[in-house]
Amino acid sequence: MNTIELTFKDEILEGIPATLPPIRPYDDSYNHAPKRKSILGAEDVKLALKNALRYFDKKHHPTLIKEFKNELDTYGRIYMYRFRPTHKIVARPIDAYPAKSKQAAAIMLMIQNNLDDAIAQHPHELITYGGNGSVFSNWAQYRLTMQYLSQMTDTQTLVMYSGHPMGLFPSHVEAPRVVVTNGMMIPNYSKPDDWEKFNALGVSQYGQMTAGSYMYIGPQGIVHGTTITVLNAFRKLNKSPLGNIFLTAGLGGMSGAQPKAGNIAGCITVCAEVNEKALYTRHSQGWVDEMFTDLETLVQRVHKAKKDKEIVSIAYLGNVIDVWEEFYDANIHVDLGSDQTSLHNPWAGGYYPAGMGYEEANILMGSDPELFKEKVKTSLRRHAAIVQKHTDRGTYFFDYGNAFLLEASRAGADIMAENGIDFKYPSYVQDIMGPMCFDYGFGPFRWVCASGTPEDLAKTDAIACRVLETLKKEAPPEIQQQMTDNIQWIKGAQAHQLVVGSQARILYADAEGRMKIAEAFNTAIANNDIGAVILGRDHHDVSGTDSPFRETSNIYDGSKFTADMAIQNVIGDSFRGATWVSIHNGGGVGWGEVINGGFGMVIDGTKKAERRLKSMLFWDVNNGIARRNWARNEGAIFAIKRAMAAEPLLKITVPNGVDETLFNNL
Repeated sequence: MNTIELTFKDEILEGIPATLPPIRPYDDSYNHAPKRKSILGAEDVKLALKNALRYFDKKHHPTLIKEFKNELDTYGRIYMYRFRPTHKIVARPIDAYPAKSKQAAAIMLMIQNNLDDAIAQHPHELITYGGNGSVFSNWAQYRLTMQYLSQMTDTQTLVMYSGHPMGLFPSHVEAPRVVVTNGMMIPNYSKPDDWEKFNALGVSQYGQMTAGSYMYIGPQGIVHGTTITVLNAFRKLNKSPLGNIFLTAGLGGMSGAQPKAGNIAGCITVCAEVNEKALYTRHSQGWVDEMFTDLETLVQRVHKAKKDKEIVSIAYLGNVIDVWEEFYDANIHVDLGSDQTSLHNPWAGGYYPAGMGYEEANILMGSDPELFKEKVKTSLRRHAAIVQKHTDRGTYFFDYGNAFLLEASRAGADIMAENGIDFKYPSYVQDIMGPMCFDYGFGPFRWVCASGTPEDLAKTDAIACRVLETLKKEAPPEIQQQMTDNIQWIKGAQAHQLVVGSQARILYADAEGRMKIAEAFNTAIANNDIGAVILGRDHHDVSGTDSPFRETSNIYDGSKFTADMAIQNVIGDSFRGATWVSIHNGGGVGWGEVINGGFGMVIDGTKKAERRLKSMLFWDVNNGIARRNWARNEGAIFAIKRAMAAEPLLKITVPNGVDETLFNNL
């Protein structure tokens, strides 16, 4: 045990090795990223190789240049497979990391969790989720970053440029330990092909949201939001989930969240997935109950589940379009419909066309990207058409913020509303999460127990539950449902076995809830009841993300295409106490379509941590409520007035309403 741990520590401290390590063979047992399309000209290829070689001593260049050229030709990227570490990448207890700073050790823990084989979608390509959500672009960046973090003191800040560790800079104790930027392009160079080019050159990357921000906590991170969405979608239909169907797609890029959420909500979930490895992984991890490969058998099973009013999640290995069409012909009524494939990345493995096998499609993606693109567009049109047939029968279909409606519209699908501006179907943010949660300040509050022990997680669950139950007693009617749903969630969290990787939890809380829970954690740490806790959130939240087709889709004052909020958010977090901050071009709806700001915060039981958490968490939420209030969102106006009543130093500009009849005579 000591030898293994020493090897791990030595490898971290070593950084980029002075002697070339042996070549690591390409391991087919892992889920690998598809080959990226060839987009570099001859001079660009030279530049990509020069960019990769600059990490290494010149004496190694003759060997590595051939190796890296082969990777670029074979995979479309230079991953530096040779430098993949020998140590197991997994979230260790914080004390296991060789570090001078506990905050730096916490960040190392979070980085390793993102790249854990049990969590990462394409671990050997350093991609956490979403098809292209990268922590780093290559293994040299991983090694160098971990070495810097091991050397860092509490008066230094590590600066990360799209996966590249620019270096340690002198700062001060109150400053963030790490500042992350991903894909921050000049606006005119932020189209999908720009990502392909600059990522292949090794100078930019797509950090997704929580991948490049070191805050992914596995499928659980998406389960809660999906559960809340499904529950509220059934409420909109005035239906009980029991015995009713939720049909969707995607177990790979966006994990196994949907079937697990369906089980928690209490419905029948049918989820299609084209990648056999992804499906079997999620089934083996317990995120989906049953698997089928035959449509006829699937139909029979669903009929039985409906008849018996079962709570069950069923995965189908194949294209979801086939399921939609088969269910239509079989007269199976779908109550809720959505899609959680990685359609923000439609041309590079985020969405697979119907009528093609998975491997066949991957080959075509690299060999003839234009033909592949046409097949995807054809499928999107077909997908939209069959969804329309179901909605004509009463299905409630919503966009889960994966850019399905956006890409379907660009493919020429009949997806637009009569006004020619909006989509026929709402985003789940427009109909559910925005007005019911985000406007009131409720969003995905996350924490990780740095000790790595399930016992600490159970204690934090109990603490969070007690805090929420106390707050609910005094909560106004407008947020009683949100409080009830989240108390129910946290009480069932242990039973639902949501943990994959780090000992982490998520629940939706407003600013008051987050601060009170974090303060209670800090007190428990001070009393030695639990170890240190790492706080964070999904970027999919009240304040951190400007995304006109998802997080800010319920902003109707014309400002949903601006990105001031996310930028303000990350700047504000950085001087109010965050341990690390991040800002990204891209997220769940795609490169060039969204700006995401995120943070992480280590709390250690000190008074300093208590001061920081109160300052930062209050800002992190209320920044977004203030913006939503200015957009005239009624829930946000209520929430910001409530916040001002609680905090005398908060003074927010509140909009004046306009009498609509004034426009009649203009």
